[in-house]
Amino acid sequence: MKFYDCKTAPSPRRVRIFAAEKGIELDTVQVDLASGEQFGDAFRALNPDCVVPVLQLDDGALITEVLAICQYLEEIQPQPVLIGATAEERARSVMWATKVEHQGLAAARDAFRNSAKGLKGHALTGPTDYEQIPELAERGRKQLAVFFDRLEQQLSENEFVAGSFYSIADITAMVLVDFSAWIKVAIPDGAEHLGRWYKAVSARPSATA
Repeated sequence: MKFYDCKTAPSPRRVRIFAAEKGIELDTVQVDLASGEQFGDAFRALNPDCVVPVLQLDDGALITEVLAICQYLEEIQPQPVLIGATAEERARSVMWATKVEHQGLAAARDAFRNSAKGLKGHALTGPTDYEQIPELAERGRKQLAVFFDRLEQQLSENEFVAGSFYSIADITAMVLVDFSAWIKVAIPDGAEHLGRWYKAVSARPSATA
């Protein structure tokens, strides 16, 4: 397998953490997003969406979405279980990973990409240019604050995001918290359960992957 990565990007970091938890070593190729390497013909041949991560299998087959890549790694290396040991656990972990992605990461991405000076004309990832919309940056910050409150409530009743087990949902949420720091949005004061959880998951060796 060959893993196309960018060390500074949040999305492939989720796969790196997942693989580290599994003890899977990936043959990694760094893609220089800052220089626009993802828009070159060579990378477009791998992923026309012009985004990382990409996992290329030994037979040349390509997997290009974070959750799909993690699902593949779970299938080929079942232990430790990170998507769920039962049908209910799998549903809960995927449900919460999706909530974090759609309600949290998407909000942080809107706030970042619609305000960063270096991303003028590139407010969305991918091959099509889109102008920044400052109002979307402000909305993203508000949505992120609301979602952090949602996570605080969830973690007041559960050890981990999807329940009693560490999963892909925790990986996605930890990356969200770290990515939010890019736009200077931190865990809210008084969010003791979110703070407790973040301290625990960020202390795992895989967190530095």
